Amino acid sequence: MAAEPVDVVAAVRAGYTFSGPSLTVGPLVVDGKPDPSAMVRVPLAMMNRHGLVAGATGTGKTKTLQVLAEQLSNAGVPVFLADIKGDVSGMAVPGEANDKIRARTAEIGQQWQPAAFPCEFYALGGKGNGIPVRATVTAFGPVLLSKVLGLSDVQASSLNLVFHFADKHNLPMLDIKDLRSVIQFLTSDDGKEQLKELGGLSKVTAGVLLRKLISFSDAGADQFFGEPEFQTLDLLRTTQDSRGMVSIMELPGVVEQPALFSSFLMWLLADLYQDLPEVGDVEKPKLVFFFDEAHLLFKDASKEFISSITQTVRLIRSKGCRRVFRDTDAEGRAPGRARPARQPGAACAARLHAGRCQGAQGDRVNLPELVL
Repeated sequence: MAAEPVDVVAAVRAGYTFSGPSLTVGPLVVDGKPDPSAMVRVPLAMMNRHGLVAGATGTGKTKTLQVLAEQLSNAGVPVFLADIKGDVSGMAVPGEANDKIRARTAEIGQQWQPAAFPCEFYALGGKGNGIPVRATVTAFGPVLLSKVLGLSDVQASSLNLVFHFADKHNLPMLDIKDLRSVIQFLTSDDGKEQLKELGGLSKVTAGVLLRKLISFSDAGADQFFGEPEFQTLDLLRTTQDSRGMVSIMELPGVVEQPALFSSFLMWLLADLYQDLPEVGDVEKPKLVFFFDEAHLLFKDASKEFISSITQTVRLIRSKGCRRVFRDTDAEGRAPGRARPARQPGAACAARLHAGRCQGAQGDRVNLPELVL
C-alpha cells in the first residue's frame, strides 16, 4: 500500500511554530518559490546552543548571520560578529528602500522597514577602523601563541616552560619584547641555574623561538599585543532601549595572517569563559558569538589547541554564551578520520566531531539561499 504524500508546507508550518519568542530565518521554498505561510523559525531559547551555518559560496551565509544578529539585538541579546569581508557593517545605518526590495520582501511575507542597529566597531590591534583590541602576551598564553608561531611539539613545550617560569616569578609579559627578554635570560648563566629544577631550555630551541618571534614582530604582530588589554565583558552590553549591542570586529588582514586572527578570536572566547559566572540554561543567551570562516581556527592546529577549543566550547554554554560557526571549506578533514563528503561546512563539522565537542551537538543550520 503506497504511503500518503506528505504535506511539506503543513509539516513545516506546524514544526516551526512556537509559543515563545523566536527568530525568523525565512519562508520555506517550494519549487523555487517562497511560501510565506510556512516560516522557518528558531526559538530564542535554542540560541543558547552552539551552531553551524554552512553553505557554498554565494548561498547567503553572511546574510543569514546578519538576519540573526539583527533579531537577537532587538531581543536584547548582545552579539559579537567577526566581519572578515566588511559585509555586515551596514547594520549601523538604515537601508534604503527601492522597488526591488519592496517586491522581494512582499514575496517572502516580510513587513520590511529600514532600521539601524546599535553597533560598535573594533579593530584587532588597531589594524583597520574601530576601537583597538589588544591582549598581553601573558593573557594570550602559550597554547594560542604556539599555534600562531607554527611551533613543533618540542618548541611548544619549551614555550610553555618560559610562560611557567614567568608566572612563577611574577614577571608580566606585556608584549613580544618582554617574552624575548625572558627567553634570553633563561639561556644566560643566571637563567640556567634557575631552570635546573624544571629541565632547562636548550640554546637551539631558544634560538628557534627568538627567530620566530622576530619574524612575527617584523610581520606587524607587535601591534596586537600590549596594554591596555581589551576587557571582553564590554561585549555584554545593552542600550538604553534594551537592545543588544552588536560588536563588529573588522578583520581586513585575515588572508595574510589567518592563524593570528583566528587565535585572537579564540582568546576572546576563552577570556569570556574565565570571566562569566555560571548561569545554567537561561531563557536567552547573554552573548552570541559568530565566528566567520571557522576552518581557519582548525588549520594546522596542535592536539593541545584542539583540546583547548573543545573544553572552551563545551563549557561556555553553561555561562550563557553561544558560539555560531560559519564555514564554507569542504576540503579539510579531521586528523585520523576519512575525508568527509564534499559538502559545505564538512571540514568544520568533522573537526568539531573529532574533538568530541559535545557543546556543538545537534545544532547545525544548513540553509538554502536567502535573499532579504
